[in-house]
Amino acid sequence: MSAPKAAAAGTGDADPLVLALYGLTVVSGLIDAVSYLGLGHVFAANMTGNVVVVGFALAGAPGFSVLGSITSLAAFLLGAALGGHLTAGRLRPALVAETALHLAAAAVVSAAGTGGNVQYPVIALLALAMGLRNATVRSLGVPDLTTTVLTMTLTGLAAEPRSPRRRRRLLAALAMLAGVVPGSALVLHGRVTWALLASAALTAATWSLYREPTAPRPT
Repeated sequence: MSAPKAAAAGTGDADPLVLALYGLTVVSGLIDAVSYLGLGHVFAANMTGNVVVVGFALAGAPGFSVLGSITSLAAFLLGAALGGHLTAGRLRPALVAETALHLAAAAVVSAAGTGGNVQYPVIALLALAMGLRNATVRSLGVPDLTTTVLTMTLTGLAAEPRSPRRRRRLLAALAMLAGVVPGSALVLHGRVTWALLASAALTAATWSLYREPTAPRPT
């Protein structure tokens, strides 16, 4: 395990980094609600879902877009590559970039809606943001808080019910739900721009409240 990951593995539930990652998990719920319900059944944060959606589309299932999912996958991978080279495990620069990309997506939706081919640049902007963030969070190595997927978190919750991390795992799932529910309600009421502005505001708030550690974290 690398030094940053080894240090992050010892973070407690009240650590500022952990609290920041809870906030970003809420944002992921908002973003996937927007992308799946408002942009043609595509995920911007959950790439496992996109691989499955591509399979559905290739099999001929109605309502799914190969192009939309491939756009999301490609933009996510580009974002992850940029995150791996540019953020160097620092969360705040990634949050600045993510906020800007969410605002850009909100501007596009506000100006042109989500119909026709407009959905593809919006998908690309959101997936780019999620890829950049995912690479940064991965480099930090905080257990059970990837901020975008819950499969292993929920597995740990069920398989290790007495683990000292059970509260973190439960809170991660609830944080995702706390983003999905209002995000879905906004999209279903035709307020996609508002959902994207909410995601930008929450990301910006996380950036403003979080400070990178100035010394190595204790293990």
